[in-house]
Amino acid sequence: MGKRKASRSSSRPRSAKKKEDPLAELKQLERKIFSLLTSHAQLASSLHSLSSGEDLNDRIRARLDRLAERTKGPLNPGTLKRIAFELASAESCIGQPQTVSYLGPQYSYSHLAAIQRFGHGANLTPVASIATVFQDVHDQRASFGLVPLENSTDGRIVDTLGMFAKLPVQICGEVQLRIHHNLLCKGAAQSIRQIHSKPQALSQCREWLGQHYPKAQLVDAPSTTEAAQLAGKDKSVAAIASRPAAAEYGLKIVAPNIEDNADNITRFAVIGDEAATRTKSDKTSLMLELSHRSGTLADVMGIFKRNRLNLTWIESFPLPGRSQEYLFFIEFEGHQLAARSKRALVALGSRTVRLETLGSYPTSPPLD
Repeated sequence: MGKRKASRSSSRPRSAKKKEDPLAELKQLERKIFSLLTSHAQLASSLHSLSSGEDLNDRIRARLDRLAERTKGPLNPGTLKRIAFELASAESCIGQPQTVSYLGPQYSYSHLAAIQRFGHGANLTPVASIATVFQDVHDQRASFGLVPLENSTDGRIVDTLGMFAKLPVQICGEVQLRIHHNLLCKGAAQSIRQIHSKPQALSQCREWLGQHYPKAQLVDAPSTTEAAQLAGKDKSVAAIASRPAAAEYGLKIVAPNIEDNADNITRFAVIGDEAATRTKSDKTSLMLELSHRSGTLADVMGIFKRNRLNLTWIESFPLPGRSQEYLFFIEFEGHQLAARSKRALVALGSRTVRLETLGSYPTSPPLD
């Protein structure tokens, strides 16, 4: 007898492994991530109620930053750190969200700086003027305020210095934001007849605009955001504004980073009653008034030299109603509680008409 022919069924494996669906696996991971985030937030919230919220928040963020540095994969450490920052920001505001007053409107550079400092978890409140930011903090309507202090192209922000002279408000931090101006429009680039933005932005892009749009009319706007809003309604109008403003108002980015100075940085002061934690890299800001006589400013500068304190900023501000008399805003490297700083402050007290320590706070690197 010949060999019996094998049946078709006998050649098949008894159990075929089910092929995994990558999309289903991704959805499962996403559910797990959000479940873990919820657990992390619940535990962090319970710990916040038992200890100093700010210190705990700093420790959680530092720990998450270290994890981000050690984690290998397609996401770079900077991206992971930003995720960690937003997580810590959201958790610190559970139950008692921080109110932060800033010079609005939304999608302005002040708004972007507020997000960089406090994250989306805080209650970021836009107001119409720098004076209102100061008043909100002074009257405790806001936990913190964020105001522009100086720009690397245009210099000091006069309204901010004037308010420091009027209200007893402390500086507890800084944000240095790289300012990237973008030309935005709704229609075709060749149809642009007017370019709107706030005067400072137009000034910081004047060379680029003269080269690429010499015939366009430059129009001052109250803010870069309002310029973007108008560009969204009129195809012959372009705006100089931020990338988030382009996304919000449905505008195309005709040309990115059109600022004439590639190192265009605006420094913002964080104001509030809460003193910053001392670090190994701090700076201290002072406001002082000198008697109106020869050599007083030189005497003050000598105090910093003798105590080996490096000055990083000095600005004069005219005293209202007093001809040729000034307040001086001075910033130096070091914390006010350090020995050299204490000696300098004691010496300054005997050489000044008015001396106010506006605050000590960590040095912040420029952020994009």
